[in-house]
Amino acid sequence: MPWISIIIAAFVVLCAALALLLALRPSLTATRAGKILAFAGLFILPVMAASMGVSEHMERAKETRFCLSCHIMDPYGQSLYVDDKEHLAAAHFQNHRVPANEACYTCHTDYSIFGPVKAKLGGLRHIYIQYLGKPPKPEEIKLYKPYNNRECLHCHDGARSFEQQKMHSADPNTMTDIKSNKLSCTDAGCHDVVHNVGELDGAKMWSPAK
Repeated sequence: MPWISIIIAAFVVLCAALALLLALRPSLTATRAGKILAFAGLFILPVMAASMGVSEHMERAKETRFCLSCHIMDPYGQSLYVDDKEHLAAAHFQNHRVPANEACYTCHTDYSIFGPVKAKLGGLRHIYIQYLGKPPKPEEIKLYKPYNNRECLHCHDGARSFEQQKMHSADPNTMTDIKSNKLSCTDAGCHDVVHNVGELDGAKMWSPAK
């Protein structure tokens, strides 16, 4: 158990103990010290525990294993191991072009619970559908909006392999269109094989060395 989880658990136990004490001996709040104790136990400690809990779980939610913890996301996890360099997600994951333990978060950082308020609400909607609704089939999952080249350019902009790549530099307008998001990196004929979870049957898979 991470140390912060131990602290949060300790705060919760302490809050419960103080609440029980005050419930059994309400006369304690008659004194100034008792009022301070009640305020700390019923307000300050719970707020601190909640704040640390949210922070801890937001950090944990960046982990690849968290994203793949829902059954519906299993095929997306499998797609990271396709032994084909044309598969965009697999090539980035296997070659550590993104941190393997935060692969989903790195490429979808403007999406789900890490983006603006609207995106955060969309992320909460996913949780609601997962547990209380009817989740779609993996191959039916779609992005709310077209993938923004900005997420690719976070890492690739300025990189020699990107700037001087033949297909990128043959036409002087190509790079301008890519950087302005006019030409999508995932357009047909470019990097259009991303997860392709509906086509994994029979695909050759890569097995990392143990």
